[in-house]
Amino acid sequence: MAEAVPVRCPACLRENGYVTPVFPCACGTPVVPPLDLAAPPLPLTHRTWSDTWVAVRCTACARVSEWPHPELGCSSCGTVVRIAVHPVDPADPVEPAQPVGPGAGEGTQPPATGLVDVPLPPAVRGEGPARTAGGGRAAQGGRPAFRPVTIRTARDAVATAALYLRWLGFQDVRQPDGRPIPSAAVDLRAPGLVAQVDPTTAPAGLRAVECVWLNGLTASATSVYFSLAGYTQDARSRADDLGIPLFVMDLTGMPQPVNDPADALIGTGT
Repeated sequence: MAEAVPVRCPACLRENGYVTPVFPCACGTPVVPPLDLAAPPLPLTHRTWSDTWVAVRCTACARVSEWPHPELGCSSCGTVVRIAVHPVDPADPVEPAQPVGPGAGEGTQPPATGLVDVPLPPAVRGEGPARTAGGGRAAQGGRPAFRPVTIRTARDAVATAALYLRWLGFQDVRQPDGRPIPSAAVDLRAPGLVAQVDPTTAPAGLRAVECVWLNGLTASATSVYFSLAGYTQDARSRADDLGIPLFVMDLTGMPQPVNDPADALIGTGT
């Protein structure tokens, strides 16, 4: 696994460790976005799907594909920052590696086509075991490492949160009533659990945190909140007062805890 590089939060100046994600090129070679650590990370205050992808050239086949732009949620203040990446230089293409041996070059996979709308995994619909993919966080409490799913759509964000909750030990995580995913926060329920996932481009606010707390209080269940764009300071303070675990998700699909209740939930699970 790659070593973590220090990234300083521009809001609170805390240094956070960031491990560069590795993506699979269509040729099978691992692709790593080339971070530009000389450029300061920028706070992510507004997210659009079009600017959350970055072009990266495969060093083996020279294919240029789009992958999630590296992002990091500050473990201290919850600010989500975007980490700069060196752009692809079209004037300096990489010479593709030449296949060798009998049948070399046959059955080559087609190039990546960019954004796709990934269906909700069976684990979210309650139709089968949890699905895993990619690298993951170190195992805690005897659990195997969590293996994230790349987030490309709002539906993927909900699927990732559901998979993570199952990894924490909550069983039968599902979206109630089979309602379609709206543009606002999405409910997820399990025995002893009330969770909300905000896949929108704005930080979750105070009212969102209080609503999930009230829903959990009514159901005598643990309340958890996931957000793609982080949280306002009021929301963070209120969540700390109420003991609501807050997580922020980057586009690699790895939820990160942003307050002490979230750290405690990871340590103890259900």
